[in-house]
Order: sequence, then structure tokens, then C-alpha cells
Amino acid sequence: MDFLRNAWYAAAWGDEIVPGSLFRRTLLNTDVLFYRLRGGGVVAMDNRCPHRFAPLHRGKLIGDQVQCGYHGLEFAPTGVCAHNPHGDGRLPARATVRTYPVRERLGVTWIWMGDPALAEVAAVPDLSGLDPAGFSVNKGYIFVDANYELVSDNLLDSSHIAYLHPDLGSESVTQGNTTIERVGDAVRVDRFMPGERLPRFLDMVYGMNGQLVDRWLEVSWQPPAVIEVRISVAPAGSVRADALQRPTYHLVTPETDWTSHYFWSSSRDFRHDDVALHGMLQSGIARVFETEDKPMIEAQQETVGRFDMGTLNPIPLVGDGGVFQARSILRKSIAREAAARAGGGDNRSAVAVGRSG
Repeated sequence: MDFLRNAWYAAAWGDEIVPGSLFRRTLLNTDVLFYRLRGGGVVAMDNRCPHRFAPLHRGKLIGDQVQCGYHGLEFAPTGVCAHNPHGDGRLPARATVRTYPVRERLGVTWIWMGDPALAEVAAVPDLSGLDPAGFSVNKGYIFVDANYELVSDNLLDSSHIAYLHPDLGSESVTQGNTTIERVGDAVRVDRFMPGERLPRFLDMVYGMNGQLVDRWLEVSWQPPAVIEVRISVAPAGSVRADALQRPTYHLVTPETDWTSHYFWSSSRDFRHDDVALHGMLQSGIARVFETEDKPMIEAQQETVGRFDMGTLNPIPLVGDGGVFQARSILRKSIAREAAARAGGGDNRSAVAVGRSG
């Protein structure tokens, strides 16, 4: 399976990469080693020593250098061999490990696995809802035994909420007024549910005390798989700008062709000091993803098998417009990138640049 290479992918939550430790994660079929420099920055390199191909995560950090646990070669943050304890200590000319551009922003560690010269061209996604200055943030990580596009599909079509998530949805979601628009290589799906009575769990979260509300679900997708679902709730008849806001982010990164890393977050701009609410959201959201979304997506992958779902000609429903547009944009972006690579030309036309937030 081809992946879009010239794009920023979520590699980890920042606090997963602990100072003084080596952290590995497979991304886009590539085993990658991460560690923190003494100054706080993050290094990402292939998790493979070029000598006998031992996994570097089985070694140790010596200052800012990684020592291979098999024969003791040490590699600088640039990936270049910096110390050879054998013989006369001469550094082998080919003793270099590939490294990857890494950026950290608002608690997310991003990696660029394409042409490193293009990494500065593309903006790291702007997930402003993760800013602790304005929001209280819940977050988590889930491993999904399915292709990453199936996870994106699930998020782009909120009409499933009434059936898969009875504690979060109602018939109003299925019948909501939906608009779909494309802006460059991004897709936005906006669903409006006027005069809705929220399910009990959400009514508690928003403190609406059973009154009728207007609810908006705005899903924004940008390639390869950066999704924001912004949930806005206000008493019926209110102005949207005055609604309580919950931006949620869903960052989906392929592990392999058929497995995925799913980083989720849920932010709120209200009841910041409510510890009980924060704990309820953490456990409740994790439960929904772990016991409802994940099993269904994995079962879907099992049914689809090792095929691209688009090639099986699925029947479209009203809410599927965003799904099909996102899949089409991703396919074209991958094809442009592959064509540029094959022709030795400029890959800039394939760089996914965008904002989410």
C-alpha cells in the first residue's frame, strides 16, 4: 500500500517520549526510534544499526548519542556514527542511520517521513484546541487493528452515532441538516441538529438540565488523516458563536498497511476546574472509542479483507459525501507524489499543507 510521505504524521503524545529512555514505534511500515535530547528536543531515526541490523532500542543513551546494544557503535542525533570502540576507532563511511524531521506542538510529536527538504514547506497542523491556556484537555491512545482510512471514514460520517453510540446520539443526528464543502485539499462536513434533547450523558456534560438545545457537529479533515470534530451546544434558538465548545482531535497514523495508531483528544472551554467532569470525560470517551468504535472498525476490516474499500463499490448514503471526497483527495495526493518521485521532479505539489483548529 502506498502512503502519502510528504506530510506530517502524529508519531506520539509528547509525554510518551520520556527523557533518558528509548521509545520505538512502527510508522508507515517503518520501525522508528525516538528519544529526547538533554535540551528537550526529540530525535527520530530508523531503529536499526547499519552494522548487523540490531534494533537500536535494545541499546542505551549516552548523553545525546544512541549506543547499539550489540557491538557498541554510537550514533549522533544526526544519525552519523560518532564512536567506534573497535580496532583503531575509525568511523565506517557507511555507518549512518536515517533520521526524520520532528516537530513538537501543543503536546503532539509530529514526524515527516518523506523528502526532508520539504518538511519546512508544510505547516505542522494547528490544533489550537489543545492549548491549555484556553481549554481543559482529555487525551488518549488506541491501537486499531485496521487500515487508517477506515478510522477516518468513521469520523467523517457522524450519522452512525445514533446507532453505534446510543449515549451520544439521537435520531436528530441522523436527520440533521448536513453541508459538505471542500477547501483546497481539506474537507469540511457540518451537521446541524436544531431543537434536540441531548442524551443523558451529554446533558450532564453540558449542564443543560434536560432543556432543548441546538447542536452542531463540524468535522474537518485534512490529509493524510488529521481530523477535528468540533462540537457546539447551546440552548435552542441561540447563536452558534455563543455555544459551549468542545474541539476534539483524532490523529490517525498508519502503523502498517492494515494496522493504525489512533491519538484522540477532547477539549472543553467550560467547567475548567471540575475534576469530576474531567475524570468522567476521560473514562467515558475512552470507553466509547475502545468498546464501540474500535470493535466495529476492526470487524469492518475483517469483512473487507485485504482490499481497498473503495474498490468494492460501497453504496453511498446521504452522509457519505465527506468520506468519498477525502478518499479521492488522498488517492490523488499519493498519485501526484509518486509521479513526481518517479520523474525526479519537485514534490511540492504533493505536500499536504493545511490548518486544523
